[in-house]
Amino acid sequence: MLSAPAATNGTKAVVSVRSETDSQQVAKRPAASSPGGGRRIGSALGRAAWWTAAVFGLPFGLLALWWVLSADSETFYLPPLSEILASFDDVWLHSDRLAADVLPSLLRLAAGFLLAVVVGVGLGVLIGSFRRVRAFCEPVLEFLRAIPPPVLVPVLMLFAGFGNTMKVLVVLSGCVWPILLNTVEGVRAVDEVLTETCRCYGIRGPARLWHLVVRSASPQIVTGLRQALSVGIILMVISEMFAANNGLGYTIIQFQRTFAVTDMWTGILLLGLLGFLLAMLLRLFERSALHWYFGLRQSQRDDGQR
Repeated sequence: MLSAPAATNGTKAVVSVRSETDSQQVAKRPAASSPGGGRRIGSALGRAAWWTAAVFGLPFGLLALWWVLSADSETFYLPPLSEILASFDDVWLHSDRLAADVLPSLLRLAAGFLLAVVVGVGLGVLIGSFRRVRAFCEPVLEFLRAIPPPVLVPVLMLFAGFGNTMKVLVVLSGCVWPILLNTVEGVRAVDEVLTETCRCYGIRGPARLWHLVVRSASPQIVTGLRQALSVGIILMVISEMFAANNGLGYTIIQFQRTFAVTDMWTGILLLGLLGFLLAMLLRLFERSALHWYFGLRQSQRDDGQR
């Protein structure tokens, strides 16, 4: 019969052999976790393919439908898409209109949009952070928001003249409201638990403003940016149709007045293309700035599927 120490040594030996055997079996089965990784990769590829199809599929589908429906068109005011595309190069690419008309329009749009971001986010954080300020400003904001920005064009002409300042102010007057109102709602929706946590840890001043308020409201702010971009493009064109000597809106209205209908359609097509490209740039900015937000949403969806 084995003594107690001998039995203990034998037990240790058996445990050691079993541990080595288990480790070898685990080493031989690295693919056990691979299905989960493969599913994640497949899911990411599927989402990328769906996003590409959703972004590019509908525009190309509409262009194909336009091409087919207008192929036999003999109407002067609705030329075939093939003629419009054939004139596109001569009107915009093989001339100086990109520098003389497109670039000034984009610069005015950028100036008005950036000013709207500064004003809208700044006032939105202030109004959303203080209940009394919000109650005091809300009636005035609702009144001013209800005024259509194109109506302000004649008024801005009186005070700002006919130059670039008037056109930038028109873009600003329309873009500021979506950004302002979405920022106010985003600041109001800051998590109370996070607010109390910042108070307990003594996070105050600029650190609290940036890391808690602005970051918590950033999804709503970006939503306001997307809405403001489409409004800004519309107002850019409208402002250039009044007392202007260059720009996309000015060029399109000149084509219309001289009955250059095909050239006019090329300008409309260029506006749609610019709007699409600007929206894609804003989408890339959103994905970069809010990567934490999309990661949080994805993890919540994954937890809900388990």
